[in-house]
Amino acid sequence: MDWFLILVLFGVAFYQRTHLRALQQRLEGLEGSLDHLHTLLREGARATAPEREEAPAAAEPVEDEVRDTPEPAAARSVSVPKSVKLVGAPEDMPAQARDDASGQPGETPDVTEAVKPGFFERFSFDFEEIFGRNLFIWMGGVTLAVAGVLLVRYSIEAGLLTSSVRVALSFLFGIGLLGGAEAAYRNADKVGDERVCQALAGAGLATLYAGFYLAGTQYGLIGQTFAFLGLAAVTALAIALSYRFGLPSAVLGLVGGFAAPALVGSEEANLPLLALYLALVTGGLTQTGNRQRRPWLGMAALIGGLGWGGLLLTGTGFSATDVVALGLFFVLLGAVLPSFLASEKFEQPLRLAAAAIASLQLAVLVDEGGYSPLAWGLYLLLGASLAFFGWQKPPMRPANAVAAAISILLLAFWSDPATGSFIAILIALAVMFAGVPLFHVLKDKDQLVDRVMLAAVPAGLGLTTSLTLDTSSSLLAGMSCIALAALPVAGAKALWSRADSISLALNLASAGLLAGLAANSLLPEWTLPIALGAIGAAIVWTLRNRLAEHPAFLATASAFAFATILSLPGTTAGMAEMDALTGSAQSPYWLGLLRWLGAALPLLALGYFVKDKLPRSVAEFLAALVVFGAALQVLPPIASVWLAAAMAILLRWKQQQREWAVLGLVLATIAWAAEPLTIWLEGAGGALFGDPFMLTDLPTIRQTLSFILPFAIALAMARITEGRILEQPVPLFWAALVPSFITAHVLFKQVFAIETLPAFELTGLAERILFELLLLGAAWLAAKGIASLRASPLVASLLAVTALAHFTLFTGFWHNPLFAMQAVGPVPIANLALAMTVVAAAILLSLRLWVPRFRSAIDAAIMLVVSVGAIALLRQVFAGSYLVETPMTQTEDLLRSLLGILLGIAFLMIGSRRGERSWRIGSLVLMTGTVIKVFGFDAAGLEGLLQVASFLALGASLIGIGWFYKRQLRAAPQD
Repeated sequence: MDWFLILVLFGVAFYQRTHLRALQQRLEGLEGSLDHLHTLLREGARATAPEREEAPAAAEPVEDEVRDTPEPAAARSVSVPKSVKLVGAPEDMPAQARDDASGQPGETPDVTEAVKPGFFERFSFDFEEIFGRNLFIWMGGVTLAVAGVLLVRYSIEAGLLTSSVRVALSFLFGIGLLGGAEAAYRNADKVGDERVCQALAGAGLATLYAGFYLAGTQYGLIGQTFAFLGLAAVTALAIALSYRFGLPSAVLGLVGGFAAPALVGSEEANLPLLALYLALVTGGLTQTGNRQRRPWLGMAALIGGLGWGGLLLTGTGFSATDVVALGLFFVLLGAVLPSFLASEKFEQPLRLAAAAIASLQLAVLVDEGGYSPLAWGLYLLLGASLAFFGWQKPPMRPANAVAAAISILLLAFWSDPATGSFIAILIALAVMFAGVPLFHVLKDKDQLVDRVMLAAVPAGLGLTTSLTLDTSSSLLAGMSCIALAALPVAGAKALWSRADSISLALNLASAGLLAGLAANSLLPEWTLPIALGAIGAAIVWTLRNRLAEHPAFLATASAFAFATILSLPGTTAGMAEMDALTGSAQSPYWLGLLRWLGAALPLLALGYFVKDKLPRSVAEFLAALVVFGAALQVLPPIASVWLAAAMAILLRWKQQQREWAVLGLVLATIAWAAEPLTIWLEGAGGALFGDPFMLTDLPTIRQTLSFILPFAIALAMARITEGRILEQPVPLFWAALVPSFITAHVLFKQVFAIETLPAFELTGLAERILFELLLLGAAWLAAKGIASLRASPLVASLLAVTALAHFTLFTGFWHNPLFAMQAVGPVPIANLALAMTVVAAAILLSLRLWVPRFRSAIDAAIMLVVSVGAIALLRQVFAGSYLVETPMTQTEDLLRSLLGILLGIAFLMIGSRRGERSWRIGSLVLMTGTVIKVFGFDAAGLEGLLQVASFLALGASLIGIGWFYKRQLRAAPQD
């Protein structure tokens, strides 16, 4: 009961919204009038201001000041100039009448009287009229209707009256209410309110609906034919009374008509009769709404009918008669009634919604009916109805597309169908939902939805067929897909000369998909990538001259190319091919070669025919990877990687515009070089933190030459050219120096083959010196140029910097022979300490030549290296090959100080002769530091005269150094 009253109140509120809207418009008009009046008043005040300003300003200054101060509204009256018109004084009012209204002729009227509280009374919100007169009348009418239905229900539950008497009383009560409505209508002057007759008529209609339904369904007092005639008569009466009594009768008839079956509460409903009853109610109210130009009434009726359709489907055990009745009811709601609906604003959305809901409901009915031919026939009747009305009214064609989509889903949920029945339904759906759009396309009377359906429906049906039919029916499934493909092919042919590129692309994609499904059903499984590749290449060739015309064409061709690639691992043969990609295949897989080459066909076609740079580059990149995968099917990994490097060289030589194909080959080679590169990087990372770089920490020679070297070659051939971002091509030759260096380093480490810590202590310094010397030699070759290669000071500097960094980190820091176990050799002077000093100084002198900008810093580094080397040579004389094994004596310490003085003098002489200040400053720093060492640390333990002598010697030494330094400055040229 509560929800019924809510529905009634909703209908009443919907009706009253027109009155509320009119009231709102009146209030908005009043506010606009007041704003306009206030504006005119302000303009009038400004117009009278000059008259007040004519008085002398100096006579009453205080009064002028007060005049400018606004007064309270209650204490003043606003004077309005004559140009301002008063509200309620029309222009055609006689002059005398206007004068009377203003008080005196020619005077400005006082507006204070016009702006009184009573001025707004006629615009106030009349609470009594809205709620007192209207709402309670409607509630009274609804209550009468509910009372009639409850009276019938009470008589049933209490058993007071026989069924015949109960039904008769309900009819008498309904007729009495209608009679009361007619009497109120005829005596409208006495009743004084037209809503009384409207409420009584609505209640009477609802009661008659309940009476006929009760008599025909609950008790069987009358036959179904008579019940049908009675319900039709009540529906016709409701329509007639809506013309006589207005909208409320139709509203209450709508609510009562749909609420009657629920309120009566029949336990064993007669579905055919109930469906017929609901169809009459929905159809009658829809037509009434169209005739009375109230489209919302038809929409409400349609929504109510669809809602009842969902409730009717909650039952089980439908008989054939029930299926027919419900199916016809859904056809009426989904196709027939929406075609007659007239609503400019909500017509199209409601048609789509009605078609979708009715199609879903009918699909549920088909499922409940066990996918019987009768149930499928009703769904096809819905499709035929939508197609017919779409033919007559093109705006209804999208509703047909909704029904088509649901039919495909319904077909997909059909489990274990009989092959003959499935094919028959498939043909019917294809003709209904794809053949009709094709006819529209061929007649050039199509819409976008027709072109989309022509592409989507055959594809959906073909995919459903392939997934539903078992392997024993694969031949039939393949032939069905081929037959379905004829529809989008015909559509693409008809659309070829049109401007709708998207529809053409969709139809070509649909045809290609169906061809692929047919190949999957008719051909052996391993041939799928070949078939898809051929289909993709055929599509690219078909669109070869139009690929740049619209992105949809390129997207279609690209989609088949990607689908072909994805099909490679999707078969049983793909597992063996994956083993070949990882190098674990036991023997060549020639079928895999054919499959991968077939998958590369659409990519190669795209790379050849596409003119746009970006998609062509992507196609070339992927094609290179797929071709490399094909090579791995029959060749070992080493041969495949070197083949990729050779292909990169060939492309760089003959097809320089195929940069992205070369990049694809680079990616293919790095995939195999990644493991040995990782091994080298792990060893290098440990060496950076002081761990000896042993031979066991390197990749093998086989790994290096088989994978790292071809990767370096392919990378050297690559370059990046992208006009949208880069102005000039960017060669990757410089990046190739890294794997080339790693290759050279691995080969070099084979010379000493250091595998143990004792071997590293014995020959580690010699290995590093030789490596740095080789880097320096390579730097000089780069600086001078080799054969046709031009000299490159930049490359030379980079190589020299690499050698210097290697010396600084490993020989100067981690493995310095002055504090690490590194053998320098047993012979004094002619040992590795001298060699490492000479090599480091040669590197710095080379950088001094190639990078003159940092000459001062390089000079300081040279002096530091020479000083450390001299100390190492002196240390070797006293300690032998391993400098850290023998403690330093006092004699060696004093000789080290003397060596510092001698080196300082030598640096000063060089600086003086060459006129370079950096050498002179370096000498001064070295000699000063040496003197401080001698007299601050070496002589710190002296006492007495020895201490005095030491300080005298210190002073003399400092004076001598200063004198000698000043003498050299005078002789040296100015910097």
